[in-house]
Amino acid sequence: MIPTTLSTPSELAYTAAVRRATDPIYQKVRHIIPEIEWAVHAPYIAAIEELKRTRKALILAHNYQTPEIFHGVADLAGDSLGLARQAAESDAELIVLCGVHFMAETAKILCPDKRVLIPDPEAGCSLADSITAADVRLLKERYPGVPVVTYVNTSAAVKAETDVCCTSANAVEVVNSLGAERVIFLPDEYLGQHVQKHTSTQLILWRGHCEVHERFSGEELRDYRRNHPGIEIVAHPECPQDVLAEADYVGSTSGMINHVGERKPAKVLLVTECSMSDNVAVQHPDVEFVRPCNLCPHMKLITLPKILHALETMTHEVEVDPQIGARAKSAVERMLAVGRGKQG
Repeated sequence: MIPTTLSTPSELAYTAAVRRATDPIYQKVRHIIPEIEWAVHAPYIAAIEELKRTRKALILAHNYQTPEIFHGVADLAGDSLGLARQAAESDAELIVLCGVHFMAETAKILCPDKRVLIPDPEAGCSLADSITAADVRLLKERYPGVPVVTYVNTSAAVKAETDVCCTSANAVEVVNSLGAERVIFLPDEYLGQHVQKHTSTQLILWRGHCEVHERFSGEELRDYRRNHPGIEIVAHPECPQDVLAEADYVGSTSGMINHVGERKPAKVLLVTECSMSDNVAVQHPDVEFVRPCNLCPHMKLITLPKILHALETMTHEVEVDPQIGARAKSAVERMLAVGRGKQG
């Protein structure tokens, strides 16, 4: 029988059977997760693995999830748009999205016939919360006829007011594809400033920021260089411009991961959410990762106990109004039609 209530720690013992079942995973993450912590995580991982098979569920995890989720229970992992695309391409009828709410919405937008769960509905995003659909409508009234490009890190309602979406990887390409003199670019101000340097199109920006990336500073990065000679600095374009000026490479989350894999620097600093360094370090044990450790409080609301609870109780289901979803899907599909719709 499938349990319908949240399992308690006493019911999830670190038995010999659990240890055997989860040991292959632990061998991969042992230099990231101490054994004493694994004894807590492993029973949940074993229970989730068993229940997701029963439920025929697919677990998707964003790059900012903690290693015990990212490497422990995720079937597929990636950036925000990549997760939605993988959900749409999957045969699974049940998706558990381990990320923040706009990501679960985007998955639902691209696959409206699938059931999408988020383990904690309070997992929000400062960037997505920085703008509303009403804000976009007011901007369109102020700048009539000017096309709107919206970052995928936004709500379904905002996407529905958009001409075309973009990711951090393809933002320049999307803007240039419009052939317009001016474009309303929403909502990340720092990403927009970065894009402005690579396009002749005039961008009308919004003052939205990611609370993780906006905390970095150029002076902080200079301190890292002084304290870690030879370090390679890899930054996300959601960071302020003084940060990007100090970086050796600027790119999307997927671009950052690929850069580390291709370059194999002896020592690297990923200027982004801390857990991503942990997850990439699992794949590159020969690279020394210096961690600034700015954590996303919203991503950290997703935990193994909440994932198990989501599967046990089939909560919390993400719904998108069909009319909003259809309009938002058109904006996402227009983006995908530009080149190959690079992930960001």
